[in-house]
Amino acid sequence: MKLQGKHIIDASDLSVDELNLIIDLALEMKANTEKFSNLCKGKILATLFYEPSTRTRLSFESAMLRMGGAIIGFSDAETSSVKKGENIADTIRVLNNYAHIIVMRHPREGAPLLASQYSTIPVINGGDGGHQHPTQTLTDLLTIKYYKNDIKDIKIAICGDLLFGRSVHSLLKTLSRYPNTEFVLISPSELRIPYYLKNDIMKKHNVRILETTSLEEYMDYVNVLYMTRIQKERFFSEDEYIKLKGSYVLTPEKLKYARKDLLLMHPLPRVNEIDYEVDKDPRAKYFEQASLGVFARMALMALLLGRDY
Repeated sequence: MKLQGKHIIDASDLSVDELNLIIDLALEMKANTEKFSNLCKGKILATLFYEPSTRTRLSFESAMLRMGGAIIGFSDAETSSVKKGENIADTIRVLNNYAHIIVMRHPREGAPLLASQYSTIPVINGGDGGHQHPTQTLTDLLTIKYYKNDIKDIKIAICGDLLFGRSVHSLLKTLSRYPNTEFVLISPSELRIPYYLKNDIMKKHNVRILETTSLEEYMDYVNVLYMTRIQKERFFSEDEYIKLKGSYVLTPEKLKYARKDLLLMHPLPRVNEIDYEVDKDPRAKYFEQASLGVFARMALMALLLGRDY
């Protein structure tokens, strides 16, 4: 398997074998970070963030720095030539002369794909609108592997914004390719998974999907619970967001009915969907999940850059 030079726009750009290769390397990097401290010496990562980010941008930067590389880029498009009217194609053509790999976040779906069409160096999608977020999916798979020892026989409940949640869409498409996965999808009727996505997953992979509006209904059935926030920035109406934002709040009381081996995840940031008291529950691993994201991105970049390890 050769990943060198490849663009990663959608999690489906990676085969299951390639996903497993990245995850296994990430686990090795976590176990022995010092061994990889000069792996990307002399390499430069360009971070192009047209939309706010904390974890994705900083974890990519941390990942490159831990491998001895350097970083350039912007975290606010208003401080770049975008404000002067420069288009994505020209920005990418220029960055190709300054860096060896690019990660891009953009509010418009398809923007990273467009960027990849003008780039001679690898482009990684750091999230495009409500579409895809492949490196969050790598982080999620790594977290499942780390805490469950394997990525199979997963019964996962995904709760919250399933209509606009790019992390959710990427995870659904990818996890459905692993053996014996079952999904319980929990959302208000207004934020259900898009029909085309549900239909595609069920047809391609014959995956069992249950839909409900109740957070408690399948709590004793699933072995992974993936909470997500209701995303204010994706709504056209403030009133509609206010109506739905408090739809689900996970509390210690609700977790009393969950399995002892439950893995509780969240891509973060959270707003009000997980009570702070839940942080004390040993099954809550969302901050560890964010930490694992650094190693997932280290492994991905090292492979795309063709570094020997």
